[in-house]
Amino acid sequence: MERLNKITGQMFPAGDKKDQIIKAVEAKGSRPHRVGILTAGGLAPCLSSAVGGLIERYTEIDPDIQITCYRYGYQGLLLGDSFKVNWEMRRKAHLLQNYGGSPIGNSRVKLKNVKDCVKRKLVKEGQNPQDVACERLVKDGITILHTIGGDDTNTTAARLAFRLQERGIKLQVLGLPKTVDNDVYPVSQSLGADTAAEQGAMFFESIVNEATANPRMLIVHEVMGRHCGWLTVATAEQYRKRLKKGDYLDEMGVSLTKRDVHGVYIPEMRIDIDAEGARLRAIMDEIGNVNVFISEGAAQDIIVKEKEEKGEKLPRDAFGHVKLDKVNAGQWMADRLKPIVGARKVLVQKSGYRARSSPANTFDRNLIKSCVTYAVEAAFRGESGLVGHDDQDGKLKALDFKRVKGGKPFDTGSAAIFL
Repeated sequence: MERLNKITGQMFPAGDKKDQIIKAVEAKGSRPHRVGILTAGGLAPCLSSAVGGLIERYTEIDPDIQITCYRYGYQGLLLGDSFKVNWEMRRKAHLLQNYGGSPIGNSRVKLKNVKDCVKRKLVKEGQNPQDVACERLVKDGITILHTIGGDDTNTTAARLAFRLQERGIKLQVLGLPKTVDNDVYPVSQSLGADTAAEQGAMFFESIVNEATANPRMLIVHEVMGRHCGWLTVATAEQYRKRLKKGDYLDEMGVSLTKRDVHGVYIPEMRIDIDAEGARLRAIMDEIGNVNVFISEGAAQDIIVKEKEEKGEKLPRDAFGHVKLDKVNAGQWMADRLKPIVGARKVLVQKSGYRARSSPANTFDRNLIKSCVTYAVEAAFRGESGLVGHDDQDGKLKALDFKRVKGGKPFDTGSAAIFL
């Protein structure tokens, strides 16, 4: 009961937790809470774990507290597509720690993009998606909304809370920062990013063996990251750490050098193809193969410009972003390096889907648990914000949504990979 006492600010004897919490809430002039959960945006190795953790923590405090999960993120909120968490789900919620993906589904829906919402039949012509979402929350009686997503997912929920506040309706939003790019201000470490890096490293441990399939092989490993190179660098660092633990047989060509990462290219860096080509040519001539890592968003502006100048129309998502699978930075890099380094064969491989859809590793499970626990406790204290470790002081807190935004660049001076 010690945690419960800290949450509510009152001392309770052992007994019925539900009655105790409801009485404490009512004493502060509020109605009993109803909790909503949604996951949105791209996948990351934290969603299943975080959803399970929230259900477990609320159930520990009050097994009868109503929890509503919205299917496929904001799409479910707009369509009223949801389900209530029953006792069987609560009893087995711990199993969600073993899985990747989102048990309640994700989608990319931008509520401010009215045209797209109408086109996808999420709202009717003349409706404002933000108003529709607010009405659903009111109808469902949601008082606490947990949004697990990136900067847009969480700031969108904060805007909904503000709209409701103008109508005299209080909605607390406790967001959790999900992105494999680790590029959300002011969060020092987003949920799932470490797992994504680890999985990308494990992926390349197998792919690198393709270097033995042909002489003078160039392998390009494309890693997720539209504007931020954190994941690419972290993947390379984790891969190198794993390499150092191996035993090698240099006399038969099984060497660390042939398996090493010979180049890393991220959006924060200008890529000099000629200079890099000359450097990598020397490596190719010496050891017979070259391995490079590149962010999917590296050289994006150059590639998009080249394609559009050729008359190619690149599709964009609901947020106006060019779809990166049509940009293909890895293939672009391979095409330019191949003649310069004298590669006889090129292999381009993308680890993104494996990295983002894997179950959370031990590091992330611990991070998720601490954030989920804090989020639930903050909910009962009446707080709102994005729950994470502040990159200014390292403390876990509910960060003011006014400070939350995406696009945090990777600090190229902070990684050993560049030394």
